[in-house]
Amino acid sequence: MRRFTLRVWVLVWLTLVWILLWGTISVANILSGLAIALLITVLLPLPPVPVQGKVHPISLLHLIVRVSWYLVVSSTQVAWLAIRPGPPPLNAVLRAHLNLKSDLVLALAVNIFNLIPGSIVLEIDQRRRLIYAHVIDVGSERSVNHFYKQVKQVERLLIKAFERDGEWQPSESPDQPEDAEVQS
Repeated sequence: MRRFTLRVWVLVWLTLVWILLWGTISVANILSGLAIALLITVLLPLPPVPVQGKVHPISLLHLIVRVSWYLVVSSTQVAWLAIRPGPPPLNAVLRAHLNLKSDLVLALAVNIFNLIPGSIVLEIDQRRRLIYAHVIDVGSERSVNHFYKQVKQVERLLIKAFERDGEWQPSESPDQPEDAEVQS
């Protein structure tokens, strides 16, 4: 049932995008959008993404509020760095470890970090759960600590919203049997 609901949602979403691209709601646009959506989903299917756990709405709301706050504060800081007198700020690539279990939640975390002005994720080590991010204004130990604190806060909020330990059951990977060893 969940798989069917997801497929219907993808068709509805793609049809809506088609209608928005044309800018007019008409029977022809709805039918052609549905036809294009069916064509896309049949010819270009997405691989299945294992989804585990539950979504906790209150924790998700807290995550949204916190990330929104980070967006406002970071935007202000980056704007100040752009107009302030003096030399340009020191930039660096920092590595952070994330304790996220799901690839889907890891991708969500990376998107959150990319949205926050002043940092962009350059590389993801999916197996070791490491991200490498380019960060603006790391001229002091306080600035570096602020970045790591922000990463840990987002990680904690994502775990509360999507990956609570009591509800997490890892799914078996279709590529790899349960008892297979991972080789580096």
